[in-house]
Amino acid sequence: MRPPASPAPTAPLPAVSPMLRRLAEERATGALMRESGTLYLADGQVVHAESPATPGIDVLLTAGGTLARAGWWEAVAAAGARQRVAAYLVDSGRVPGGALELCHLGALYDAAFFALAPTSTPARFRYGVSHWIGPVHPVAAGSVERETLRRRALLDRIWPDATVDTAPLVRLPDAAALPLTPRRRAVLAAVDGSRSAAEIARGLGRSAFHTLVDVRRLAAAGALDAVRSCGRPDDGSSGPRAGAPVLPEVTPDPDIALLRRLRDALEVL
Repeated sequence: MRPPASPAPTAPLPAVSPMLRRLAEERATGALMRESGTLYLADGQVVHAESPATPGIDVLLTAGGTLARAGWWEAVAAAGARQRVAAYLVDSGRVPGGALELCHLGALYDAAFFALAPTSTPARFRYGVSHWIGPVHPVAAGSVERETLRRRALLDRIWPDATVDTAPLVRLPDAAALPLTPRRRAVLAAVDGSRSAAEIARGLGRSAFHTLVDVRRLAAAGALDAVRSCGRPDDGSSGPRAGAPVLPEVTPDPDIALLRRLRDALEVL
């Protein structure tokens, strides 16, 4: 019998950030500062991420009522200098440990997606820097890279025009008549011709990336568009746009399934 053919070797993933890979291999600890955000590493793993494009963990915890705003600032004042804010929130009973971990992972992946965006600005790394929130749940740098690439591909499949990600958004005629989920209707209701997707996410207390998903789906459906230089959308037609892809809402990938459960849990919170 002919021996079974060996599986073809899989091509390595493109490097989202060569510096991040090198720091992971070195098991470095510190802050990787890029144009759109900062990733904090401990022993080569990503332990926290921040970006001005995303709501922070404080917004995710307080917007849904899991934690009072005053309780957040009390924790920062009491434990920020010791870099133990996360532990203080759990130990004091203000936030359940599972809820904090879910919010933290959501904020980490959210900010990392934007922080790792392509840029021509050189990155910098400051060794030994730690974040004041303290240890919660470290994530392998490779997992962060894979999730970043998956998110980029997902957005491009939904709607290839990335202008709607950053520009102010405007509703198109007859958008209110389209059948939308409550989540997307809330995003559309926040569109006022001046706010961007990041500002809408912050106002709603939601993940910036998942708001981008909603925005691109709304753009594909003909519900909104970016405000262009002339102050008007390119296309004022209503209804679904020709060729708009329809994507499944479920996936067999366990990593993606985990992230969907994380998103659902945050919405419940």
